[in-house]
Amino acid sequence: MYLATILPTTTMPAVLFSLMLLGALCSLGQAMSREERHRLRNQVVEMFDHAYQNYMDHAYPADELMPLTCRGRVRGLEPSRGDVDDALGKFSLTLIDTLDTLVLLNKTTEFEAAVRRVLSDVRLDNDIVVSVFETNIRVLGGLLGGHSMAVMLKEGGQHMQWYQDELLHMAKDLGFRLLPAFNTSSGLPYPRVNLKFGVRGPETRTGTETDTCTACAGTIILEFAALSRFTGEPVFEAHARRALDFLWEKRQRNSNLVGTTINIHSGEWVRRDSGVGAGIDSYYEYLLKAYILLGDDVFLQRFNIHYASIMKYISQPPLLLDVHIHKPLLPARTWMDSLLAFFPGLQVLKGDIRPAIETHEMLYQVTKKHNFLPEAFTTDFRVHWAQHPLRPEFAESTYFLYKATGDPYYLEAGRTILDNLNRFARVPCGFAAMKDVRTGSHEDRMDSFFLAEMFKYLFLLFADAEDLPFDVEDYVFTTEAHLLPLSLSTGPHSSSIPSNRTSKEELDDSNFDWTCPNTRLLFPDPAYPRNLREPIRSAVDKSCPRPAPYREPGMGHPPLRAQDFMANNPEHLELLRRMGVSLIHLKDGRVQLVQHATQAVSAVAAEDGVRFMQDMMELSSQQQKEQLPPRAIQIVSHPFFGRVVLTAGPAQFGIDLSKSSTGLRGFATVAEPYSGCSEITNAEYVRGHIALLQRGQCMFAEKARHIQKAGAIGGIVIDDNEGSSSDTAPLFQMAGDGRSTDDITMPLLFLFHKEGNILLEALKEYREVEVLLSDKARDRGVDVQEVEEDCLTEATTPTSFEPIGQSQMSTLEVDELAPEQVTPSQQEVSPVEQDTSPAEEVTPPEEEGSPAEDVRPPEDEATEADLTRPKEERDSEDREEPQGDTDPSSQSVDELLADWREDLEAFQQMEKDEL
Repeated sequence: MYLATILPTTTMPAVLFSLMLLGALCSLGQAMSREERHRLRNQVVEMFDHAYQNYMDHAYPADELMPLTCRGRVRGLEPSRGDVDDALGKFSLTLIDTLDTLVLLNKTTEFEAAVRRVLSDVRLDNDIVVSVFETNIRVLGGLLGGHSMAVMLKEGGQHMQWYQDELLHMAKDLGFRLLPAFNTSSGLPYPRVNLKFGVRGPETRTGTETDTCTACAGTIILEFAALSRFTGEPVFEAHARRALDFLWEKRQRNSNLVGTTINIHSGEWVRRDSGVGAGIDSYYEYLLKAYILLGDDVFLQRFNIHYASIMKYISQPPLLLDVHIHKPLLPARTWMDSLLAFFPGLQVLKGDIRPAIETHEMLYQVTKKHNFLPEAFTTDFRVHWAQHPLRPEFAESTYFLYKATGDPYYLEAGRTILDNLNRFARVPCGFAAMKDVRTGSHEDRMDSFFLAEMFKYLFLLFADAEDLPFDVEDYVFTTEAHLLPLSLSTGPHSSSIPSNRTSKEELDDSNFDWTCPNTRLLFPDPAYPRNLREPIRSAVDKSCPRPAPYREPGMGHPPLRAQDFMANNPEHLELLRRMGVSLIHLKDGRVQLVQHATQAVSAVAAEDGVRFMQDMMELSSQQQKEQLPPRAIQIVSHPFFGRVVLTAGPAQFGIDLSKSSTGLRGFATVAEPYSGCSEITNAEYVRGHIALLQRGQCMFAEKARHIQKAGAIGGIVIDDNEGSSSDTAPLFQMAGDGRSTDDITMPLLFLFHKEGNILLEALKEYREVEVLLSDKARDRGVDVQEVEEDCLTEATTPTSFEPIGQSQMSTLEVDELAPEQVTPSQQEVSPVEQDTSPAEEVTPPEEEGSPAEDVRPPEDEATEADLTRPKEERDSEDREEPQGDTDPSSQSVDELLADWREDLEAFQQMEKDEL
């Protein structure tokens, strides 16, 4: 098997880190043949080519590819997505992020061409505000990884002989552009910086933030230290070390845990929940890897102290649950986010194999239930947040576990990842993120980390040593999977910035595990990994009921339960006051609950208030089960073959598609009149077809009755609000007209303008377009899959409320349905959606929310969750206004479908392979 070994040295700062092959540990199942591994390796390369070439053909020099509309995402020209867009700096992000992937996959010629493009086309002095965290790990890391590869190839004497450290010069320029963010009294960086003007105040949306996430401030050291040692400029490493020192000093001394969000000026924890997922994850990763890369024993000591606390409080094998840093026995939430999937891989580097196997198995079983890891899922493995932006963390841990055990089981897990990407995420212009893993609907995004990380780990999983152009054991992977050479441990470094350390830290030998356990001796039974996995697989398979709410030992029950609360009960209102929770009646009939933890009568009462707010969120989630989830419209005819899936809103009348195992399949046609508000004049064309209608002029139920009378078998209503999209607006349900709708016996679905335009453009190009209306997307052959049990696909509604500490305020809105009782509302309570008549109410369905940060851990958290306005309004207040035409129809259908025909042969071959 492989053994992760960390060897200390007292005579030189270099650290030797290697994964040594000692033997082979095989499961009781049959090992994968060499030929099959090579087939999967080649499939990884083909998939990478599909994604990379479509980015270069349709998006470059834009930062990212929009794979559904086959164009580039340019910041300011597309509707704002909030903080997610802070990763985009008009610097060809995907190309830079992909440089070292090209080399690893033996695409040396493409790498050389890509480097020349970066040097000639990319500018780093744009007047644009970017995330310090994202720019560091993606762009600075990408430039340094590219430089490392260029130097390696040049030294080989065959390629890049013209290279004169140009990428390193760009990295140094970028490093200096990021440095102004570190101009704080604590040394923690501001979360954002203007590439051209630095941190200069409100006009650039920089310099006014007070909070940042722990990972945002603690995931700097690898890139900045590498930059210092490559260039001889010590200032970068010094600033990164200072930030890490400050975070270490501010850890909670009893639990030795850190919170999720910290005030960059005072050092007070703003969010005191602690875990290994979003907001903290890569802080722990970089402590261990900083020791590996730099050879500083202090980093290993800190990591081991943190790790012991993680295993004591957060790890509940196979679960990893957030806790409060001051009361680590008190869980902070009942769900987990997908970013924690990296942790089994980190445990492999640590040498703690058993919990890595257990947690990975739990993640694998969740993946097999939903095809992908949902962005968040509950402790009983239900969907909590339904998105999946093609994250690579699970593939990363799969690769490291295979290296550590040699168990072919992890090759099969890798095959599952490949198959699901090809079956559910692959589209003609690349790979599209999943908007909802329950329905299989897509989102028009392909993040740069998909190319930077996913294909590296999958290629390494299936490749032999002779397939690699260099020895990966000579490098350390950054959190973005960029490759930094271990030889940097001998590079020059010194500090010109005062350290935050109050005194010289003594190194306690008890906090060092110098050499990881020899798992060949620890696991003499080849069935050992399988025996660990089996009970976890059974637990996930059988899970359905929710566990009983946690009650802190000795605390008894909370003084007030959410389901018992009545707004007109003076005793209840007094209990809320004591817990720091106040109640505000809004003009539109809703009630807003606001918690000021600092106004509670005691710390215990404040914790009770936190639990009450969490219970209210849980109650809200349970009530959402009664709402209809989103539906899917899948284009199944030539040349789409089911590879384009559109997110659709359901109706509260007509056939319930969730109760149909096959959905409704038929050819689409435009009804006349398009509004559908009077008798259909082209009934001969509508009969037996799915009618397309435009929203407006009459009620939804009236439209349904008119097309049903004309003989339609179903209907799709397309929004008349130009530019609307399910990417930026919450879906809603189409309600009836105030009278019985039992006469409507066909399904009716709703599409926003952007998604509807894709369907209309296809109809213009191809006279016959067949679609499948269903509760979730079917396999790409549009074969019906077995419907999952309700208890396994049930979702809860996310909310911007998070468990908080004493210094944080949170709000929660609820609907005031009756004078006596208050029940929780949706996350975003918006005005009633209707077509034209006040009688037609439309209520929002389960809305797939997202974490505070969609792509990476949140860089800053609002201390008040203002739910009185839609999230889009809040996100856009401090951001650049979108400019230019964002209508997808501005691109001709010829451009949209240009490459689709070219892919048909490959698609058909892939379908044969799957069969």
